[in-house]
Amino acid sequence: FGSSTRPSDRRWHVCERSRPPLTPLWEPSSVSPLPVLFHSAMAATFPSKQAIVVGGGLAGMTAANTLLEKGANVVVLDKSSFCGGNSSKATSGINGSETRTQKQKGIKDTNDIFYSDTMSGGAKKPEIAKVLVHESGPAVDWLMDTFALDLSLVARLGGHSAPRTHRGKERFPGMTITYALIQMIEKIQENTGGNMAQIITKARATDLISNNGAVIGVKYERQGAEIKVFGPVILATGGFGADFTANSLLSKYRPDLMHLPTSNGEHCTGDGIKMGEAVGGATIDLEWVQVHPTGLVKIGDEDAKVKFLAAEALRGVGGLLLNAEGDRFANELGRRDYVTGEMWKNKAPFRLVLNSMASKEIHWHCEHYKGRGVMRKFDTGADLAKEMGIPVKKLEDVMEAHYQVSLKQEKDPQGGPYPAYPDGKSWDEPSGKTDCGKKFFHNVLRGDQVATETFHVAIVTPVIHYCMGGLTISAKSEVVNGKDKAIPGLYAAGEVAGGVHGNNRLGGSSLLDCVAFGRVAGRACAEYMLGADVTTTSLVTLAGGMPGQTESKPAASTTAAAPAAVETASGYTLEEVAKHVTKDDCWVVVNGQVLNVTSFLKDHPGGELAILTFAGKDATAEFNMIHPPDVVQKYAPDCVIGALGGGAAAAAGGASVAVAASKGEMGQPEYHWWGPDRNRAADYGPIVFSFGWYFRAVWAMVVSFVAEILKTIFTVKNFTISGDRSGLTRSACLL
Repeated sequence: FGSSTRPSDRRWHVCERSRPPLTPLWEPSSVSPLPVLFHSAMAATFPSKQAIVVGGGLAGMTAANTLLEKGANVVVLDKSSFCGGNSSKATSGINGSETRTQKQKGIKDTNDIFYSDTMSGGAKKPEIAKVLVHESGPAVDWLMDTFALDLSLVARLGGHSAPRTHRGKERFPGMTITYALIQMIEKIQENTGGNMAQIITKARATDLISNNGAVIGVKYERQGAEIKVFGPVILATGGFGADFTANSLLSKYRPDLMHLPTSNGEHCTGDGIKMGEAVGGATIDLEWVQVHPTGLVKIGDEDAKVKFLAAEALRGVGGLLLNAEGDRFANELGRRDYVTGEMWKNKAPFRLVLNSMASKEIHWHCEHYKGRGVMRKFDTGADLAKEMGIPVKKLEDVMEAHYQVSLKQEKDPQGGPYPAYPDGKSWDEPSGKTDCGKKFFHNVLRGDQVATETFHVAIVTPVIHYCMGGLTISAKSEVVNGKDKAIPGLYAAGEVAGGVHGNNRLGGSSLLDCVAFGRVAGRACAEYMLGADVTTTSLVTLAGGMPGQTESKPAASTTAAAPAAVETASGYTLEEVAKHVTKDDCWVVVNGQVLNVTSFLKDHPGGELAILTFAGKDATAEFNMIHPPDVVQKYAPDCVIGALGGGAAAAAGGASVAVAASKGEMGQPEYHWWGPDRNRAADYGPIVFSFGWYFRAVWAMVVSFVAEILKTIFTVKNFTISGDRSGLTRSACLL
């Protein structure tokens, strides 16, 4: 322990044991940030300008990028092997009102209309809803401007009075957006030598560190060691929708949902909520858990506990929900809780049916779902009717009735006999009888077109999807206590924060919540930490240039001739790959490379099922739909065992493995320290002969001693003689 003699500048630097050995025990904060494990224990006095973000999903990455924009340094902790979280699986898009894209397309939407929809959709805290809505347009524009993202397509989802859910032309929007923000942090980390940004994966946060009521750091576990990192904290750990243990928040607040499958990754166990509660944070709405109506059922694996989600955009482009008899039974564009409730009243299986016009508009999603085996294409309506076990005439009548209603609604929008959602009147009987009449129609099909029409169809079922409840926050994303007072140094963004959506979240507002409140939390944390020193900095400048675009076209596939590949001494055939199809022995082919992903399954951000679906097969088309081209080399180089056919590709693959293997397990750098040596091998042994660092440590010690001597001579007042011996007594005791 070391302390200055000046009460106004007292700092303690605490050494925690870690592997590999740490950087010098002290670095002047004016030169570079202090190491992760040495920091101030005084609330709001953070000499390294360092904040801690717990959670590497979209909310966490938004907060981290915002902190960097405002002149702060950031450490991101994530307990999974890779960052991304549930955000990377979001499929519909991000909501935004008064955006540049809307204006270019002539879409009439305002913040007031969006606010009204949000409150009608279930929100109960007007001051929080206003932040969500008024930050939405700037958030979408920020993503496009700062990260060069394509968000040029806009759709209307359930509960929205205008088209405002933005997505790009390729890939799932959640993956596209989240990966772009991760790339920016990684590029800044690389460009600054780790001095401004750092990502630490496989780091499970366990406790918040507090001092006099303020949060000043986090304890986390990694590779069997407990480590402390100091700075104000932004929690972005997500919800608890995948924790089915007996003492889980789900079991405590919604035991009636424990039997349902979930769309959440296994990391969603409510860690951030529990840590916040432990330091006095209040919670709100924990009983409100959203059940999404359209989890995708895979034939042959109907009882899977984790299911892929059918994007709400499928209904937004005109998809219809049919029950077992082939009837419509609800407003497909109603609130999620409403649609789920109507499904409980009807007979399964339920089918989500898209005609050719709707399928074309959302072609990418359909191809993706077909590749995963959760959607089928029917060449004719007759084929679909046969599979459903109903007469084709029944299907024609249902489609014709829907078509006629769309004409009436267009001709006389306020003349219908049923109440419409969110307001007005509706002519649609199936939904009108539920008091949630449909009034928006898109890509409608006539009945006489059904017999020869092509359809894309998925069987769907309700799944646990989103936790509206969480830690109570202020309009500045501060976590508040039971007296509604902000806890200094603690912020929350994303699903971990409660009260944003009330008892139901509108589709497209999850990604928005992450970006809007991630930015709010990042700004508020920077202001708390830096005060008047907050500056506006270009992320691209910090990164030394724009990172690789997430929408980049993947390298040309080398698998076009794969079926005819001939086995060579250094390559594999598809027949050989096809022998490895189990969880204990799983191979796949991606862009001509053969990957043994057996040990990688548990770490895959999209879950094991996403890979096992393609076990023993060529997964190139599906892989390139979702992933940027550098993913394998960057995150899983050790999985590459060779190539299809010739030895050249195999050699190239081997070279990439050799280069990336120096980064450690699964290609991820072992980020234990700051500075250029952070990517060395993981285990140095008990003694490190790094003379450069020892010299720096000695030099820093000498400088600090000289500085303290000079400050003592020139800034401390002269002693006065008195009879008070208490100071001498304390000194004697200490000695």
